[in-house]
Amino acid sequence: MLSAKQRSRLSGLAQSRDCLATLGRAGASPELAERLSVLLAQHELVKLRFGDFKESRRELAAELAERTGSELVREIGNVAVFWRRNPDPEKRKIDLEG
Repeated sequence: MLSAKQRSRLSGLAQSRDCLATLGRAGASPELAERLSVLLAQHELVKLRFGDFKESRRELAAELAERTGSELVREIGNVAVFWRRNPDPEKRKIDLEG
């Protein structure tokens, strides 16, 4: 569980990043969840744009966070930010304390 300070730090880091995934007509499919999981393993912090299903983005974002084992950092407009710490300390890219 992220603290408010950690959530704020991750949100700030996400501002300068591009969206790496888009939720389209297929919705929150297993393929999208797998893609998001791979991106989280590579980047730790991932922005996802809601191209479709914008009216149910909150529920879908929470579902994707649960399915990928990640934290939903923030939803801003039609973008959701997810974070999952890399289990290998050598491969971690984001220092939450710094």
